[in-house]
Amino acid sequence: MPDPASPHHAPSNHPPVATGGLGVLLVNLGTPDAATPPAVRRYLAEFLSDPRVVEIPAIAWKPILHGIVLRTRPAKSAHAYAQVWTEGGSPLAAITGAQARALQARLGAAVTVDWAMRYGNPSIPAKLQAMKDEGCDRVLVAPLYPQYSGATTASVMDRLGDALRTMRWQPAIRTLPPYHDDPAYIAALAQDICAQVAVLDFVPEVLLLSYHGMPERTLQLGDPYHCQCRKTSRLLAERLRDGLPRLRIETSFQSRFGRARWLEPATETVLANEARAGVRRIAIAAPGFSADCVETLEELAIRGREVFEAAGGERLGVLACLNDRSAGMEMLETLVRRELSGWL
Repeated sequence: MPDPASPHHAPSNHPPVATGGLGVLLVNLGTPDAATPPAVRRYLAEFLSDPRVVEIPAIAWKPILHGIVLRTRPAKSAHAYAQVWTEGGSPLAAITGAQARALQARLGAAVTVDWAMRYGNPSIPAKLQAMKDEGCDRVLVAPLYPQYSGATTASVMDRLGDALRTMRWQPAIRTLPPYHDDPAYIAALAQDICAQVAVLDFVPEVLLLSYHGMPERTLQLGDPYHCQCRKTSRLLAERLRDGLPRLRIETSFQSRFGRARWLEPATETVLANEARAGVRRIAIAAPGFSADCVETLEELAIRGREVFEAAGGERLGVLACLNDRSAGMEMLETLVRRELSGWL
């Protein structure tokens, strides 16, 4: 007869505790809760207060942030979000949720898959605690940034540390490394880009690979982001030679903010210069974004097209990110299963 005092047998009055579960938490950058100036102001206040994002001493930056930026930028950004907002909310949130559901279906009931945002909702601490409450005592946190940057990947790790610091009973944690040169990522990009270019109603002369920009100073301080973007472009161009042999491939950086010098060349500058040089048809892909968002759907597809056409360009095709389509989900499943090795 089992000994009720044995450590393997909880006393009758012990509350039920769920344990033994395995979780995967997908994390992307973030989004306001609505396409309104107040919601965007709350989001930008959190985003631009992160010292990983704005590497200016707080004593100098806070007066600028609260006295100028948060008074002027929210209305402009809210207008941009309003142009791409969906019934399911922001495109980034809707697509990240769809990616989590698709990965859940691929991994099956042995794993709990959820998603969170670094800034805004749903938050990393809330989702991590929910996973632990469900019994996930081993969690893979997967930042969906192919290229590492202190402003993105490292900031997720900071927030993860903040969340763990408040938990008495912490889950064991693994994190997904950057995958900028992973063969599965390069293959997924090449397959998806070839498929999208094939159904365009024009033949592009140039494929522009546009990455989110960063201040040039981050490169000088040792951030590997610029080098990893360039490596992705090089590997992708090599892989695309068979499927798109006549396409010239260029790299640029978008989303400049402030007066500091940023990584170059700038996407809008490249678009204008190509048009002035006689290029009439361009396709743009954004390999650094795992899901379509305001930067791809508004900045590239709307403002980028305006810049290109104003300079004499005729056709601009902005290709979708991998999102939750099969090529991207197969890649994500490959990466996640690799990192779960020994757990799953």
